[in-house]
Amino acid sequence: MIYTQKIESQCPVHQGVHHGAAPIPEEGQWIQAKEVKDIKGYTHGVGWCAPQQGACKLSLNIKDGVIQEALVETIGCSGMTHSAAMAAEILPGLTVLEALNTDLVCDAINTAMRELFLQIAYGRSQSAFSDDGLAIGAGLEDLGKGDRSMVGTMYGTLAKGPRYLEMTEGYVTGIALDKNDEIIGYKYVNFGKMMDFIKAGDDANEALKKASGQYGRVADAVKIIDPRTDKEV
Repeated sequence: MIYTQKIESQCPVHQGVHHGAAPIPEEGQWIQAKEVKDIKGYTHGVGWCAPQQGACKLSLNIKDGVIQEALVETIGCSGMTHSAAMAAEILPGLTVLEALNTDLVCDAINTAMRELFLQIAYGRSQSAFSDDGLAIGAGLEDLGKGDRSMVGTMYGTLAKGPRYLEMTEGYVTGIALDKNDEIIGYKYVNFGKMMDFIKAGDDANEALKKASGQYGRVADAVKIIDPRTDKEV
């Protein structure tokens, strides 16, 4: 270690009491995180690319500093989807520090990793107060039945009003309108459930019927239209 001449000439003054790092909540314990292996928990980060064309939600389950599970969800950019496939292969097995300094290809995924690192380094995790944290597989359970991301897609214009296209329940097949042409409900099909029914041996039309549902005052609708074609259904 090299010191300047001025520092070399100074007399030593001893530091007072030093308690070390402030403890952070990790999986039901208060931990003084001093090394990478001290970091653990299940948490999320959200990132965006420079032109803000797309966004990524990254969920990691970390045990003793090492990533055991990674869920990468992207929206708005086709290239990001392919980058997410690479990130899902790259991340498990890396320490959080390695992951922070790994080229995850997509700017949005890199940003999500940075934001996630900040969350977990300060003890802001979903499992902060859960004894032993969450089991590996918690990320997959977040997706629900059918293992599909929950996506909301809505569109509207001043001239023609709103169109519900995708809700939490699934792909919207019809929006229910009252006498004033205001939306009072919608019909949908859950593609995840539909594919499960088909894989179990159901005919495609039967699977579609079983995976369909509705929300709101659909029964009171004056008409129900396809939000993509405006045709009555």
